[in-house]
Order: sequence, then C-alpha cells, then structure tokens
Amino acid sequence: MKLVLFDLDNTLLDGDSDYEWAQFLIEKEILDREEYESRNQDFYREYQNGTLDIAEFLDFQLRPLSEYPRAQLNQWHEEFMKVKVQPMITQAARDLVLQFSGDLIAIVTATNSFITRPIADEFGIEHLIATEPEAIEGEFTGNVVGEPSFREGKVSRVNQWLNAIDLSLTSFEETLFFSDSINDLPLLDVVQTPIAVNPDPKLLDHARLKGWEVLQLHHKQ
Repeated sequence: MKLVLFDLDNTLLDGDSDYEWAQFLIEKEILDREEYESRNQDFYREYQNGTLDIAEFLDFQLRPLSEYPRAQLNQWHEEFMKVKVQPMITQAARDLVLQFSGDLIAIVTATNSFITRPIADEFGIEHLIATEPEAIEGEFTGNVVGEPSFREGKVSRVNQWLNAIDLSLTSFEETLFFSDSINDLPLLDVVQTPIAVNPDPKLLDHARLKGWEVLQLHHKQ
C-alpha cells in the first residue's frame, strides 16, 4: 500500500480556498472590503513568496470565525462551496485522486479545517490534516489548537497522524506528496516521491534541480 498526500490549494484545487473564503465574505459584505481585501491579497502574495508569518495570518483568517454563530458560518460555507469551490475542482484533480483508490490518502493543508473539511469530503478523502481552529461548545474562539499544518508543521502533523494509527513513513511501499508550493519543501523532502503540481517559480526551479516530476494538472499558461 502507498501513502499518498495531497496539498489542497493550487494543487487539488485550481485556486486557493483560504484566499477565496476571505474574498467570499468580502463580496457578501460580511467583512469590510477596505479593511480586509488588501490584507488578504498581501498575505496571499507573502504565502506565494514563501515569506508568510503564519501566526499573523491565522489571526487575520480565524478572527471572523469567532464573530458569528457556527450555524451562520455553516450556512455561508454551503454557499461558498457552490460559488467558489466547485468551480476550482477540475475533473483532472478528481481523476488524480481516483488513481490511488486502495491506498492511504490524506489532504495535508495549512488552510483551517472549517474551510477544508467539506472540500475533502467532496473529493471523497477521509483523512484531513489541516490547521485546527479552536472551538468551545461548538463555537470558534479565533485561536488555533496545536501546531499549524504549515511548512515543518506539515511533517510533524503527518507523523503524529501516522503514529496515532500505528504507522510511520516507513510502513509503506511508497510515499508520495503532491504540492504546488515552496512552503511545502519540508514535507516534499521526506517522502520518497515528491511531485510538483503547477509549481510556483521557486518550487519549479527546485524540482528541476532535483529531477522531480512536474505535473501541470490545471494547464495554466
């Protein structure tokens, strides 16, 4: 059996669910456009450049979850799935996941699990390793539980998950990780088969240097 790990944003998705969630709330006038839009774009550029301060970003991204009842957030998320997420799910991505039916599959993403759990379900992927927003009696606090699933945190979170089910990275005939981002280099470096999917320029250069497979899943320029 293989262990197959997928990044989510700009990998399985033809777009970024974290960025689009904030844009969705701005477009619905739930978040103030003047206050939030430029910051959302700045954080997205920093992520792409590999310079994101994850603590600062999570404060920005999780605070709105603490300001509305969970039932209202769930309702908004249903609409978000229809208008933002579904258009980002390509048949090529669905087919890629289906190639590994019978193997152990997980999505490993820095985006929080409130946003990403329904997306993982849409792909039929049970296992999700994501940044976990804190909730008390079902309502979000704006804080994070445990280590964010970001950069080296992805490696430790994957190892924790595998240890919890009495497995390790050495338990499999092959370990694969698909990602678009230079931020995921720590996890790409520890699997047997790293695959760069529509990689950002820094990851593309690194992948070419290392001789990694480069997959143009979404056929962007």
